[in-house]
Amino acid sequence: MIKSMTGFGRCEVCEADYRVTVEMKSVNHRYLDVNLKMPRRLNPFEAAARSLLKGSVQRGKLDIYVTCEDMAQESVAVRYNRDVAARYLEYLRQMEEEFGLENDVKLSALSRYPEVFAMEEAQPDEDGLWKAFEKALRGAVKELDGARAAEGANLQRDLTEKLDQMLGHVAFIEARSPQIVAEYRTRLTERVRELLDGVQVEESRLLTEVTVYADKVCVDEEIVRLRSHIEAVKKELLSGQSVGRKLDFLAQEMNREANTILSKTTDLELSNRGIELKTEIEKVREQIQNIE
Repeated sequence: MIKSMTGFGRCEVCEADYRVTVEMKSVNHRYLDVNLKMPRRLNPFEAAARSLLKGSVQRGKLDIYVTCEDMAQESVAVRYNRDVAARYLEYLRQMEEEFGLENDVKLSALSRYPEVFAMEEAQPDEDGLWKAFEKALRGAVKELDGARAAEGANLQRDLTEKLDQMLGHVAFIEARSPQIVAEYRTRLTERVRELLDGVQVEESRLLTEVTVYADKVCVDEEIVRLRSHIEAVKKELLSGQSVGRKLDFLAQEMNREANTILSKTTDLELSNRGIELKTEIEKVREQIQNIE
């Protein structure tokens, strides 16, 4: 089953006094591009997190947002720095004496001076924090993977329908091509007779001219290659692998063959079918851009 590169996943885990929430969304990209935004306390686990992601996602631009809350009562402590407060008061008294100012500093004002009070976080439980983070990360990846797989199934159905339509156009072109040569021979014979006013023309001369024309407009090789490419795309869609890049290459090759067919023909019916074929190929190429 193929996967889309578009999806969303979210998971929240409460474990070991931590609540970790991971949200991730992915969109199309040629390669795997991970943008990981998380609190500083999780920085030691960034390499492990990226390794986990690379093992789960092959292609796409992945934006990940992580929040972490410490639910332990002792996680944050307030520290009173007596020495700093004493130095502030000492300098304020010096200013009072030196400049003749009235010292009316109140406790509430002094408490707001830098470093008088400081917030201190308790040393984190790294094992517990990583377990919570890893579980949340895996849960979000699983949800993302499910969304990408569901979208991939829709893409596969739609692509298969378009490939079948393309095979129909190819079959018409294959059947129409010999008719074009036969019609050309008829027109050529009638035209020559008109110009020569009933004089008999050597059949070998006409046959040579028709053969040259047939070689010029022959699209047998293009038809064989188109069928081969279409069947190859169908096979890749069923492989269950990361096939986006290979499918993009095959779509380019199909477009090349369709262009060659159009360049070889002057027949209106065949040209119209060739244009319809190119239109379907372009639709396929657009959808392939979203396949992992």
